[in-house]
Amino acid sequence: MKGPAIFLAQFTGDKPPFDNLINMARWAASLGYRGIQVPTALIDLRLAATSDAYCSELKECIAEHHIEISELSTHLQGQLIATHPAYDKLFNAFAPRELHHNIATRTAWATEQLCLAAQASQRLRLKTHATFSGALLWQFLYPWPQRPIALVEEGFAELARRWLPILHAFDQVGVDVCYELHPGEDLHDGITFERFLAAVADHPRANILFDPSHLHLQHIDYLAFIDIYHERIKAFHVKDAEFIRNGRSGVYGGYQNWIDRAGRFRSLGDGQIDFKGIFSRLAQYDYSGWAVLEWECCIKNSEDSAREGATFIREHMIRKTAQAFDDFAKVEADQNFNRELLGLY
Repeated sequence: MKGPAIFLAQFTGDKPPFDNLINMARWAASLGYRGIQVPTALIDLRLAATSDAYCSELKECIAEHHIEISELSTHLQGQLIATHPAYDKLFNAFAPRELHHNIATRTAWATEQLCLAAQASQRLRLKTHATFSGALLWQFLYPWPQRPIALVEEGFAELARRWLPILHAFDQVGVDVCYELHPGEDLHDGITFERFLAAVADHPRANILFDPSHLHLQHIDYLAFIDIYHERIKAFHVKDAEFIRNGRSGVYGGYQNWIDRAGRFRSLGDGQIDFKGIFSRLAQYDYSGWAVLEWECCIKNSEDSAREGATFIREHMIRKTAQAFDDFAKVEADQNFNRELLGLY
């Protein structure tokens, strides 16, 4: 496992050090981070997709601060690959103004953005990419009124049709697409990921960005999730959360603000996530990607959370042992001796 790294999306702003990528790399390094997950809005994506010189210069500028790019992120563009008309106006802000109110044109733009991100990832020598799946079915999450027969199947078939060309583009450059399983996306838990995987014929580039906070708030056993899906987990957001049971609201939140919900995101160490269990499981299965902090806390200041997060991740990362604890008493291999012990003479 590599780390600690930090996702920059929630920290971008107009004032230093959050006003450009190089300043943010310097800031992240000063806190002890070794990697940054970079939203593609922070780079010239088209140039990164076509210019080795631009990518080399970008990497060199970041490396001056002893920082690497862990992954590029197209969460916003990924959301626009599949958008139900009910959310049309809400998602306008995810695309250039000239594409607002035209879902088809906006989807085509998002598709091109993902394909450019594939090329840029290759030129930056990255192996994984972080994104969202988008959603055609989210408004049908609860089965009332009763859903028409085959509605869900058609939704996933269409999602697959839109993503397959993108997955093929990533496959051509040897980069994994890691979907963050997230409420509001059609891929939001293990079952929906399995539905999608079946629809794309188990495409090798369709993988998972593991974020335990979203699973915890859905009451999913996130440790068992790692046991089940570890072969597809290629990226990791280290994010905490808590669910405080009460008599007034539950997992749907009652339309309340985040701070008033039963389930809410917290800064690392302030929530209920069993990170010792998570880092142990990931080490057990030889996860070799980055451990990336994502800040989304409704209480603690983002800069304080970032400062504390680097130490938190570093202290939880596990250097896997090279020998068994009882090797001091091991018996050398000897087939004849083994047969003798089994009573086979």
